[in-house]
Amino acid sequence: MRKSITAAALGLMVFPLCAAAQDVRLITPDGTEGDLRSALRAASLTLSLEEDGAEAPQDYVAAARADYRRLLTGLYAEGYYGGTISILVDGIEASALDPLAAPASVQNVQLRVDPGPRFTFGRAEIGPLAPGTELPEGFAPGRTARSAVISDAASAAVNGWRNDGRPLAEPGERSITARHTDQKLDATVIIEPGPVLSFGNVTVEGNEAVRSERIRAIAGIDHGIYDPEVIARAEANLRRTQTFASATVIEGETPEGETLPLTIAVVEQPPRRIGFGAEFSSIKGLTLSSFWLHRNLFGGAERFRIEGKVGGLAGGTGGLDYRIAANFLRPATFRQDTDFYVNGMIEQLDEPSFFEREARIEAGIIRRLGDDVELEYGLGLSVGEAEDGNGKRSYQLVYAPIKGTLDRRNDELDATAGYYASLEIRPFLGRDVAGARAVGDGRLYRSFGEDDRVTLAARGQFGAVMGAAADDVPASYLFYSGGGGTVRGQPYQSLGVDLGGGNRIGGKTFVGAQLEARVGVTDKIGVVGFYDTGYVAPGELNFDNGDWHAGAGLGLRYDTGIGPIRLDVGVPTTGSNAGEAVEVYLGIGQAF
Repeated sequence: MRKSITAAALGLMVFPLCAAAQDVRLITPDGTEGDLRSALRAASLTLSLEEDGAEAPQDYVAAARADYRRLLTGLYAEGYYGGTISILVDGIEASALDPLAAPASVQNVQLRVDPGPRFTFGRAEIGPLAPGTELPEGFAPGRTARSAVISDAASAAVNGWRNDGRPLAEPGERSITARHTDQKLDATVIIEPGPVLSFGNVTVEGNEAVRSERIRAIAGIDHGIYDPEVIARAEANLRRTQTFASATVIEGETPEGETLPLTIAVVEQPPRRIGFGAEFSSIKGLTLSSFWLHRNLFGGAERFRIEGKVGGLAGGTGGLDYRIAANFLRPATFRQDTDFYVNGMIEQLDEPSFFEREARIEAGIIRRLGDDVELEYGLGLSVGEAEDGNGKRSYQLVYAPIKGTLDRRNDELDATAGYYASLEIRPFLGRDVAGARAVGDGRLYRSFGEDDRVTLAARGQFGAVMGAAADDVPASYLFYSGGGGTVRGQPYQSLGVDLGGGNRIGGKTFVGAQLEARVGVTDKIGVVGFYDTGYVAPGELNFDNGDWHAGAGLGLRYDTGIGPIRLDVGVPTTGSNAGEAVEVYLGIGQAF
């Protein structure tokens, strides 16, 4: 590569970026590919100065002098190894300007780049390779010789050996030769695998309130053969506790015998946190919630949370609902992927079709089977009283919830890709009753279009009460449809089982579906169209004598950075008031 002060070849294409006090132009030969021009624009400091509105002459001189190497890197990235670069600042080559004696003004800068021919790989050799190593497809003879492909191939080779238990693997000698007459690039990279090592001594630094032995237990790094997945899992385990602002496992550079020493570096979060939330529905009214959280209750990253919630304020769905709950979670109990929890709750539900008060306590285990798979099981006791269309009753139930969750969404509050599935089965036993309640939830997200601005989201819901009569279970175990969470546009809990005489209860079977089309209008604002439907039947797993209803509407989203503010307006599409009544929903996060 050489720097040419002369004008580029005839037929150069002028590419103006924008009009500012300084006129900065990227000049490339006619027919230059768009990808190459984009790479050069992204590499240039001078062009970024103009886009940012900078005016100081010394800044432009310094940027122009730095752009020789940066533009050269841009050419290499696209496989051009025989080009010429000339950068003229008011007609003077930038390399000839004194950076300490910049001119009083800069009127124009011309970045003249003639890329020359594009090179392909002649030889593309790297090794030795660990068994099963997959190199980039582009690293092969005859393929475009992009410089990044060589780096990617070296990284793949090193990672192959790291996955084979050799953490000190690194690229060794490199030989890269451009054959200009043949327009070929010969690349040879030697990999130094290093020895097989086991995990060694693990030290902890940066902790003040959390005990080091608990940090090691949560990380869960044993003394087996080195595995980078164990490192990634340890960091994820520590972050999942929410006790640490950051958690990083630093690998030692020098082995100790046949082991690799490790350091866990953490930065602790403030131990206490408070928060609040609000959600509004034109029918259900206002719901307010608040919580107090301690992230390190006993010095072992134990999480303790107290929360309160009041709903039905200024609503038309009965009286006030409230809940007071306390939750305790101890990570890494018995083993690093197992958390122990104890939850207690007192709740009142004053709903359109039933009234219920309940006290509940539950303890159990959360087992992580993978980064996105959780299994939860426990044992609980609930005591309460309920009144609905079947009359008044009290209950005392022992139950054993079992719940599995698979979460592969890219964002919990604003998913645009992936899917989510959960299934909970809750066997229960009382003095005169035994049965089980099952609830399932599945969600799917797909995005397409320019910058994936259009997202199609679908949700399916299922619920069933089995082995027990409707009047033998808590009223909240039964299923209703209508309102946010089931069918928007339909009045809250408007679909149940009609007993006649104005009495109504929930069904033992429920099926729901929600479809949304989300379109990003700007980076912050989006619009949504939705259609929801729900089905409730009186019998268990019954799909013959139940009732359906549906709703549809439009919504508006405003991205806050932590989740979108949601405003949905829906109307019923079935029933006597189809297309007439209007329901409004306001909250944080997507509807699902």
